[in-house]
Amino acid sequence: MTGIGVEAGAQAARSRALAVLRVRGRALGVAVLPAAAEVILLAGAATGHLVGPGWDAARWAVGVLAVLVLLATAGIALVVARARPAMTPTVPVTEESAPDLYRMVRDLADRLAVPAPSAIALTPDCDSWLEDRTHPAHGPPVRTGPGAADPPGEGRRPRRVPVAPVLVIGSPFLWWMRVGELRAVIAPVVAGTGPSAQPDIAAARRFVRGLDATVAVAATPRRGPLARGACAVLGRVARLLLGACREHAAQMERGVAAAAAERAQTVDYGLRIVAQEQVGLAYAGWDRLLTRVALPAWRMGRWPSRLDAGVVAALTELSRRDRLAEGFTSRLGERPACDLLEEPGSVDEATSLLAARLFHGGPAGPRADWAPVDWQSYPEEVVDRTWRADAARLHRVLDSLGPRPARHAGAPTLARILDHLTEPTDPATEPMDPATGPAGPTATASGAALVPVRPDAGTHADTGLTAADDPDEDDDPGTERSALLAAGLSAEVAREENAVPRGATAAGQSPPRTLWDGGALPLVPLQPPRTARELLTAHVTAMVCCAAVDTAGAVPALDWLDGPSLLLHGERAADLTPRVLSLIEEGDPGPLRDWLATAGIRPEKPIRLV
Repeated sequence: MTGIGVEAGAQAARSRALAVLRVRGRALGVAVLPAAAEVILLAGAATGHLVGPGWDAARWAVGVLAVLVLLATAGIALVVARARPAMTPTVPVTEESAPDLYRMVRDLADRLAVPAPSAIALTPDCDSWLEDRTHPAHGPPVRTGPGAADPPGEGRRPRRVPVAPVLVIGSPFLWWMRVGELRAVIAPVVAGTGPSAQPDIAAARRFVRGLDATVAVAATPRRGPLARGACAVLGRVARLLLGACREHAAQMERGVAAAAAERAQTVDYGLRIVAQEQVGLAYAGWDRLLTRVALPAWRMGRWPSRLDAGVVAALTELSRRDRLAEGFTSRLGERPACDLLEEPGSVDEATSLLAARLFHGGPAGPRADWAPVDWQSYPEEVVDRTWRADAARLHRVLDSLGPRPARHAGAPTLARILDHLTEPTDPATEPMDPATGPAGPTATASGAALVPVRPDAGTHADTGLTAADDPDEDDDPGTERSALLAAGLSAEVAREENAVPRGATAAGQSPPRTLWDGGALPLVPLQPPRTARELLTAHVTAMVCCAAVDTAGAVPALDWLDGPSLLLHGERAADLTPRVLSLIEEGDPGPLRDWLATAGIRPEKPIRLV
């Protein structure tokens, strides 16, 4: 490494840290100005220079102002010092559960000539960083060194000693990367413990974190007018100070990162270039696994308990399909970084549950309606149940639109969905039902089935929506029948989601002490809410898949890159969605009926729902 580059980065960071501390000093100076003025007035009165009624009134006014300002300053300083900074939800890894990992990190810190991190934690994300958890509200730091624990019965008073930050590692890195690659990736991160130990930088970081936590405290809802007023003043002062030191704090962190990167230049530099390619690949596979595979399971009340192992399977599948990624599979013969853990399975399960909590807002622990699922049971427990739940919801909404035609009065069938969504070109050619007439209970001049409504209402009695009042009018599913059915599905899904409590424990109560400060769950939603078109497409596709399973011997399956899939005669059915969209958007069932006939699926046969 080049000592000049490291020294330049550290000096730049320290100068910015001093600028942050100067902002704090100026704020304290402004706070004591009224008290200083009061001292001057009192000294003038004692020497006989500032006497008279006017000076007496000034002394009283300035004295009261000084007391109020000092009390407010003391209160704000107390809140800034004691407010609990935000802490990233992670899975702690003790030295007993990963001695090889701790040994590797300590050896790396020795090579870099920096303090070793005080502890290691895992996060269900593709990133790594250092996190300061020395605030008293975060509890005592994990003590991992030999002889760190005090002898029992000594009753010693705790001493405030400098504690290195915690090293947070993305859990997908441990499963996908090899040991050498992981060491090369975290080398610049571990090197950051050196600048973190500098007193000025540490003090500046504590001040900024305290201000950020104070803003969060001030934003907490308060009922009383006095509390609301105090929080308003508190938040205004904290935001003002944050704005004054924001640029200096950002430049300080850039200087720390530059110094750490420069210090880590000579540690596995060549391997780090290759490892950075693995970081991008792991991120792509992790994102795909969460959005395509894990999210459907979370919606069904199941959480995959081996997500980190799943990302390895997903990236291996990507390597098999993509020639550009073929070279990456040759690495799999080397020792994976997860071997540094004593029990990788239990750690994977803990990070998988945390991922469900963060990205979906699931409960904090397993319970009757929130159970783990392994990859072998995924097709049956998640894929098949999802399809049948969606098919049942589709038929419930269709029933709410009016009475069933006589030809579909029996068990639910795919033919009923096809007939309902088919847009007839001529009312005279539409199939007639002796009981209800063309297309159900009510028909327009164009033959589109509508909900029976009062002339003065114009809305559906259950959903309160018509095709014209669909809130997703910019995402119109297509025909009038499709729009009305999609609106009903959107309302039904919204009701079901609102009826499920989020973030509760098995006892139905929120955890007494969460790792995050009361934030709404999920903290990091994976996807925006599905549109009406997407909901209708998913439900019709699920209905087709149920019919394929029940009438053509198809089986549900898991595709590591695309999630739930349908296997027909041993091959994946990949051309179904365009035909479903043709039915939904154009009211044309021809392509889908041809596909069903080719696959041997009989839409008139009843299917099994949940």
